[in-house]
Amino acid sequence: MPKEREDRPHDLVLFGATGFTGELTAEYLARNAPPGCRWALAGRSVAKLEALRERLARLNPDCAELPLLRADVTDEESVRAVARQARVVATTVGPYVRYGEPLVAACAEAGTDYVDLCGEPEFVDTMYPRHHARAVESGARLVHACGFDSVPYDLGVLYTVGLLPQGVPVRVRGFVRAGGTFSGGTFHSAVGVMSRRRQAERAAVERRRVEPTPRGRRARAERGRPHRAHALGMWAVPLPTLDPLIVKRSAAALEQYGPDFVYRHFAAVRHLPMAVGGVAGVGAVFALAKVPPLRRWLLNRRKPGQGPSAERRDRAWFTVRFVAEAGGRQVVTEVSGGDPGYGETAKMLAQSALCLAFDELPDTAGQVTTAVAMGEALIGRLSGAGIVFRVVR
Repeated sequence: MPKEREDRPHDLVLFGATGFTGELTAEYLARNAPPGCRWALAGRSVAKLEALRERLARLNPDCAELPLLRADVTDEESVRAVARQARVVATTVGPYVRYGEPLVAACAEAGTDYVDLCGEPEFVDTMYPRHHARAVESGARLVHACGFDSVPYDLGVLYTVGLLPQGVPVRVRGFVRAGGTFSGGTFHSAVGVMSRRRQAERAAVERRRVEPTPRGRRARAERGRPHRAHALGMWAVPLPTLDPLIVKRSAAALEQYGPDFVYRHFAAVRHLPMAVGGVAGVGAVFALAKVPPLRRWLLNRRKPGQGPSAERRDRAWFTVRFVAEAGGRQVVTEVSGGDPGYGETAKMLAQSALCLAFDELPDTAGQVTTAVAMGEALIGRLSGAGIVFRVVR
């Protein structure tokens, strides 16, 4: 790490610390940040930051003196000040397409590592042509999607590929099951993504114009079709999320994914009516999101800052089953954990930031994925923190 980054006052700054997921991440760090970790809280309201610090001090008395940094995305100098003081910044402030760019730009300029919880393809694609090159120059690692979007899939495929023969075509299918609910902020981000399809398509085209492709290799994320997954005894419905795109970019960057890699991403449901109902429900929300008055009605159903209770989070769970074929061999693996949207997402974000701050990692810079930037080190951290990576057969 460059000397000027080692001398910065904070190893890690949590930006958006007083939001719903931000508070959960702060609580996780209060319990799990290693001794000597110099971390700080950042947000718009000093009063809310002070109240959060008091609550954290009840979990860990060492948090009583946590530094508080006032920063607002509408005040770019305050955001740049945060980036200049930190080795790593973790942000929960979304929707990212609306609020995220000032911090990405500040970190790329300052050579500061950056992690977020973004599940918005438009934002991730837009940031690449605007800030990747500067981040490469400054040494910053810009790592999007460090929560349930898209850590279980990106690292789950990396884990699976490591069990397969090398140098041959690889085919992987991911099947997601989860039980839980979502916060107002997550709902607003999802509706925003659905309402901006054309902008997302333009951002993807612009990224493809400037992003290099691997030579002599192919990496693809294919939509797939609804089908009966007999090996799982479930119905598989394609998921049009950011996750397969993240997996594809890891495969393009890492030669161990083979000369011809394909990933398909599905939701797994037990009963056909549930599958049909899920597709119909998503289609209905998508249609409503495109009409401004109806979109406003949707957004009023749940306000940002609201989220599920601790009791509901304690009952939540997720599993992702990967079925992979390469060189005539099939491997089935699984990644599983607790509450996907909040408890485990806070854990994934915090451990990603700690991994960048303290672990021996590959020499990378620019906009990179969790598999490329942190890979096995982050798998090890998450395994130690209770997220299970295992071989099924």
